[in-house]
Amino acid sequence: GVAGQTQIRLRGSEANHVLVLVDGIEVSDPFAGEFDIGTLQADIGARLEVLRGPQSALYGPDAIGGVVAYESAGGRDVPGFAARIEGGTQGTVNGAVRYGAAGDAWEAALSAVVVSTDGQPNARGGTRDIGRDSYTLAGKGSVDVADGLQLRAAARFIRTEGLFNDQDFNPASPTFGLVIDSPRTRFTNEAVYALVGARAEALDGRWTHDLSAQIADITRDTFGPFGRSNSSEGDRVKASYVSAFRLADRHNLTFAADYEVEGFRNATPGGFVFDERREIEQVGLVGEYRYSGEAFDLSAALRHDINDLFQDATTFRVGAGWRLTETTRLRAAAGSGVKNPGFFELYGFVDGRFIGNAALRPEKSTGWEVGLDQQIGDSASVAVTYFDSELEGEIFTTFPPPAFIATPANRTTESRQRGVEVSLSARLSPQWSLDAAYSYLDAEENGREEVRRPDHIASAALTWTAPGDAASATLVVRHNGTALDDAFTDPSFRPVRVQLDDYTLVNLNARVKLTDRISGFARVDNLLGEEYEQVFSFVSPGRSAAVGVEARF
Repeated sequence: GVAGQTQIRLRGSEANHVLVLVDGIEVSDPFAGEFDIGTLQADIGARLEVLRGPQSALYGPDAIGGVVAYESAGGRDVPGFAARIEGGTQGTVNGAVRYGAAGDAWEAALSAVVVSTDGQPNARGGTRDIGRDSYTLAGKGSVDVADGLQLRAAARFIRTEGLFNDQDFNPASPTFGLVIDSPRTRFTNEAVYALVGARAEALDGRWTHDLSAQIADITRDTFGPFGRSNSSEGDRVKASYVSAFRLADRHNLTFAADYEVEGFRNATPGGFVFDERREIEQVGLVGEYRYSGEAFDLSAALRHDINDLFQDATTFRVGAGWRLTETTRLRAAAGSGVKNPGFFELYGFVDGRFIGNAALRPEKSTGWEVGLDQQIGDSASVAVTYFDSELEGEIFTTFPPPAFIATPANRTTESRQRGVEVSLSARLSPQWSLDAAYSYLDAEENGREEVRRPDHIASAALTWTAPGDAASATLVVRHNGTALDDAFTDPSFRPVRVQLDDYTLVNLNARVKLTDRISGFARVDNLLGEEYEQVFSFVSPGRSAAVGVEARF
C-alpha cells in the first residue's frame, strides 16, 4: 500500500473507483489512482454529499462506485471570523481559523487547518507511535462582473508529514509478512489544487453557460533509514464547458464537454523503476435530459469518452422517481462506469518485483438499483435500496510462469457487487433524535468473496439536544462484520486469505454553548478501547479523547 493512504469505498467498489470532488475539483492523485481521504480536514461550515452507484455518464472515469462531493463554506454561508482549537490524548492538537465576507456582488472565504498527533502504534505488539501532521490552506470566492455573468475561483494546498511502518519481508523472520516497528520510516505528501470558472446566463436565466479550468499537482515521497525510498508525481489539467437549457418549467437539457490530461512519473531513486513521464489524454462529451413533475421525475444521461491510449468508452445513466402517495416515493436507476488503468499498472512499479502491462484495457461496471422512501408520520423517515452491479475486466495481479513475477491483467470473469442499504431518521421527542443505517453487501469475484468487504455494516447515532440549543450530546455506535483480507505471509509473495474479525466502536461527543458566540466541546473515540484491524496486521487506533472550544464573531 501507499504510505499514509486512507481509503474510502462505496458499495463494495475499490477505492480508486470513487470520484472525490473538493469545491468542484477532482482531487485524486493521477499516479496512485485515488484520493487520500485522510488529508481532507474538515473546514468550519463545510458540507458533504455522497452519490452512490455508477456515475460515469455525468462525472467521467473513476465514478464506478459513486461520487463524494465536499463543498467548503463560502463567504456568504458563514460570514465573519471563526476559530476552533482542541487538544487531546496522544499529543493531539487540532486547530482551524476561517474568515468569510460578502457584498452585494461578491463573496470570499479563507481558511487554514492544522492537525497534529503523536499517534499510536499500528503494529501487533508494537511500541512505535505512528504520528502525523497535516496542514491545509484554502480559499474560494466569486464576483458578479456584469448582469448575468459571474467569475469564481477556488484553491487548496495540503501538506501532510507522517510516520509509517513497513512490512517484514524477511522469509526467515517469524513476523514475515506482518507490519513491524520500522524506525526512521516517514512520508511527505504535498498537493496543490486550483480552479477558475465563469458562468453566464441568458434568456432570463433559462440558458446558462459554465466554463472552467482546474489543475491538480500531487507529490509523494517516502523515506527509510538510508534516505528517500519512494517518490511519485501526478498532475492533472482539465477544462470543462457545461450548457444547460430549461425548455419549460419541468424540462431541462444539458450538454457538457471536457478535456483532460493526466501526467505521472515514478520518481523513485535508484535506477530500478520505470521513471519516464507519461501522459493520458481524454475528451468527454455528455448529453442529459431531466423532467421534474409533481409526482414523477425522470433523468437520462449519455457520455462518450475519446481516449488517446485506450478504446473509446460510452457510459449511461437513467433514473426515475414516482411519488405514489404523499408519504411514499418509489425510485429506480441504472448506469455504467469506467476506470482507466493507472501508471504503475501500465508501466510497472519495481523492476523484478512488479512489471507493468501496457495492453491493459479499462474496467467497466454496469449496475442498477431500486429503492423506496417512506415518511412515517411527521417525525420519521425510512429509505431502503437494493443494488446490483457487475464489473468486467477487473484489473488484478497475476504471477505468470516461468518467473512468477507479479504483473497486472484484466480478469476474464466478472466481479459482482449487490446488497441492501437501509437508513432511518427519527425525531423521538423534542429533545431526542435517532439516525441509523445498515448495509448488507455480497461482493464476489468469480464466486469468491472479495477482500475487505464486510457482509454487514451498521451504525446508529442517538442525539440529545437541550432546550434552546444550549447543549447537545451524541452517542455513536458502529459495527463492522467479519471480512477477508490478503496476507503476504508466504515466501512466494502469493497472497494467503485470512479473516478480519468483526468489531464494534462506541464514540461519544458533547457540545455546550458558553455564550452566544463561544461553544465548548469534547469527544471520546473508541470509548471501549476495542482492538481491531481493518487491514491485515495493521492495528487500528485505540481509545482517544479531546476537548476544545469554538468561537464565531
